[in-house]
Amino acid sequence: MPVGIVTGASRGLGRALTHALVDRGWRIVVDARDGEALRREWGYPPHDVVIPGDVSDPEHRRALIQAAGDSIDLLVNNASALGPSPLPPLADYPLDELRHVYEVNVLAPLALVQLALPRLTAGARILNITSDAAVEAYEGWGGYGSSKAALEQLTAVLAAEQPQLRVYTVDPGDMRTQMHQDAFPGEDISDRPPPEESVPGLLALIEGDVPSGRYRAAELAEVSM
Repeated sequence: MPVGIVTGASRGLGRALTHALVDRGWRIVVDARDGEALRREWGYPPHDVVIPGDVSDPEHRRALIQAAGDSIDLLVNNASALGPSPLPPLADYPLDELRHVYEVNVLAPLALVQLALPRLTAGARILNITSDAAVEAYEGWGGYGSSKAALEQLTAVLAAEQPQLRVYTVDPGDMRTQMHQDAFPGEDISDRPPPEESVPGLLALIEGDVPSGRYRAAELAEVSM
């Protein structure tokens, strides 16, 4: 049975992807900051490898790796921090908030990779979830977008340094999620697709033999059809 870790699995893309993986016979360790929501979604057999907590906490990260065991086939760094809502311009961005965004979106994924590396099987997959805000300049998205840009460069270097692994950044595209709603408070985002529509693209990376790199979920889904 393949083993993976998916962070931020209580809702949105993390929840949708984890359901797909469990349906395919994976054993998945899941986490989320909202412990109640996480347990409602996953706190029943056989989906009982549930560890509430914040990925910015070193002890929590160690608990995730320990729960996964000695052989890990997949690490999905999906948990993210948006930052203040409404999204502020950089001229007014609270620096303490920006530090937290970078702690969650950049340093925590790297820290989890560092802990997981000795346990990753040959050919294991690392998926770091990114955004078009990492490559496009959108007003208000300077904090989140720059953190995802840093994550993308970190991932690219990791791929060069770890050729025995498959290391990806994947842009899932716009989705109808709570984070997206928080980014646009008071707006109707019902026209955005549900996160389940991004899952086939992620599965193409997890189950296929796509080279390490940056990908868009929608393009991968089209190729895999």
